Amino acid sequence: MLFGSAPTWLVVGLGNPGKGYEKSRHNTGFLVLDELARRTGAKVTRLRFKALTDTVTLGGQKVLLMKPQTFMNLSGEAVGQAAAYYKIPPQRVLVLFDDISLPPGRLRVRPSGSAGGHNGLKSIISHLGSQDFPRVKVGVGEKPHPDYDLADWVLSGFSASDQKLIDQVLPLAADAAELVISQGCQAAMRQFNGMK
Repeated sequence: MLFGSAPTWLVVGLGNPGKGYEKSRHNTGFLVLDELARRTGAKVTRLRFKALTDTVTLGGQKVLLMKPQTFMNLSGEAVGQAAAYYKIPPQRVLVLFDDISLPPGRLRVRPSGSAGGHNGLKSIISHLGSQDFPRVKVGVGEKPHPDYDLADWVLSGFSASDQKLIDQVLPLAADAAELVISQGCQAAMRQFNGMK
């Protein structure tokens, strides 16, 4: 735990709390945050702002790591509270999450954008009053056929082959997050977008 100055960034991994959701596609953001925590020796266990948190140094900045415990659709409650408390602007709220429009194992870094149908992002946009926050999207694959229920798909687990791809991409997603903080979104986009 770092003392003194307040965090200048929030890094938010999106997911759902509880054992039943641990291995689901929708918890990919939690998995990336776990990788950042492992690297920095963080213990993301302190309950604040309706989230499990810890403060670390990442990319040369003081960062609050957050795993909202509100369930996905209310993630913005946690993010909004922490951003308001520390007076952190949306441009320094980095969100890590699953994206069904990308194949498993692909990454995409964006400086801003719409929710794209992702309920966690919708909630964050609503609570921050802005969509101008950086994000690292981790591909989890699209649903197998159009009639398949989207909620069932994102709450289901990965196949063995997809899990391998996810395991390989988590460290890269963590690298991308660090690069966004240390050198900015454009640097991270150049390095990670389009990488196979």
